Amino acid sequence: MPDSFQLAHHAMQIRHLEQAERNVAEGERHIAEQEERVVQLARGGHNVTEARKLLDNFYASQALHIQHRDRIRKELVR
Repeated sequence: MPDSFQLAHHAMQIRHLEQAERNVAEGERHIAEQEERVVQLARGGHNVTEARKLLDNFYASQALHIQHRDRIRKELVR
């Protein structure tokens, strides 16, 4: 039977996983919105360089969010 420390640690990891899942979902929304901004700017004949740089930053951040979430998931199945 797990001791109180193990139970508390597991509960904390669940909370961290929930937050990580929210971060991934929010990142997906940011990416979709920014992709649409890039399309709209390009259609309007505007320079999209900065908008694409921001999108690239969102992609990089999202990769980190996913890695973090996956690390927590792996720890929970131990």
